[in-house]
Amino acid sequence: MTGNNPTKVQKTDAEWRKELTPEQYYVTRQHGTERPFSSPLNVEKREGMYVCVACGNPLFKSDAKYESGSGWPSFWQPVSPDAVTEHEDSSMLMQRIEIRCGRCDAHLGHVFPDGPQPTGLRYCMNGTALKLMPKDGTSGEK
Repeated sequence: MTGNNPTKVQKTDAEWRKELTPEQYYVTRQHGTERPFSSPLNVEKREGMYVCVACGNPLFKSDAKYESGSGWPSFWQPVSPDAVTEHEDSSMLMQRIEIRCGRCDAHLGHVFPDGPQPTGLRYCMNGTALKLMPKDGTSGEK
């Protein structure tokens, strides 16, 4: 496990259920996965910051986003080392590295060693777990 954010957000299950949509709750709190190619963020091209949908923690800059062809928004690095935490995930009969929000522990997705340089990493994130805060100040919604 990596990351250490001193401003951790801790809420009860009932509070998370009240604040998140059913799909956001399923993905972020129950470690679910959205259907591939279902997120509008897959084709999002605006500049800005991708933040955690649950707590607003800055996670990824738009200039680290790339088209991986995987069906989920992909990034080659987080905005800072403590923006996300890594956790071993042996579900689905395979070993993977789960990525969670460094501030509220929301499940975001997984990281794989098949991304572009300079990191060689592919942070494969659920669009449901992210919200774009566009640089132009417009709403993150399309």
